[in-house]
Amino acid sequence: MKRLENRVAIITGGARGIGKATAEKFIQEGAAVAIWDIDVKSGSATAEALNHAGGKAKFYAVNTVDLAATEAAAAEVAKDFGRIDILINNAGITRDSSMKKMTEEQWNQVIGVNLTGVYHCTKAVSPYMLEQGYGRILNASSIVGLYGNFGQTNYVASKAGVIGMTKVWAREFGRKGVTVNAVAPGFINTEMMETVPQTYLDELKAKTPVARMGEAIDIANAYAFLASDEASFISGTVLSVDGGLIL
Repeated sequence: MKRLENRVAIITGGARGIGKATAEKFIQEGAAVAIWDIDVKSGSATAEALNHAGGKAKFYAVNTVDLAATEAAAAEVAKDFGRIDILINNAGITRDSSMKKMTEEQWNQVIGVNLTGVYHCTKAVSPYMLEQGYGRILNASSIVGLYGNFGQTNYVASKAGVIGMTKVWAREFGRKGVTVNAVAPGFINTEMMETVPQTYLDELKAKTPVARMGEAIDIANAYAFLASDEASFISGTVLSVDGGLIL
């Protein structure tokens, strides 16, 4: 039996990158997938490809910064699929700048998507899980949320905040059969890294014990494990998936 057989998963930011890889992995593991994203073209294409490959997926255009939009989308997913078992709060953005140069807009954009968006999605989806007495909520943090990073005050604050919310929700939801965990990726080879100079990426590889950049599937595999029944006694934890970079 596949690890996520008959489960229904919502994956935010599921149109591309880690979210797309996670959707593909979850389909392989037997789940039905609801992709939430603002990228209609890529999101629709991803859902279409998953369905063409024999999976069950549907795209929903959702701006997670809007609470009403997430609540409406959650109700639609519950209606379309009959239940909601897994929420992957994966959507995220960067607007990097030193503290001296950071603008209010850069701060608000990142906090809005990376922190408030996670709150909105969990606020909208968790009632369905609590009512059925089962759920897995997985939040995307980052190793920089644990250790900081130059030029990322907004991003680090958002990812550190996600860790705090994860621990609170693990305490609040645990007795209702809902576990809550965070994954802290290292530097992953996605579109988000395209603006990083190659010399810096080479330095990162040299410092990483496994001697490579992470791939989207590495994070998808971590999500799949934490979403499965194999991880039923894991809650409130932060799983670093960074190739040993922070050792």
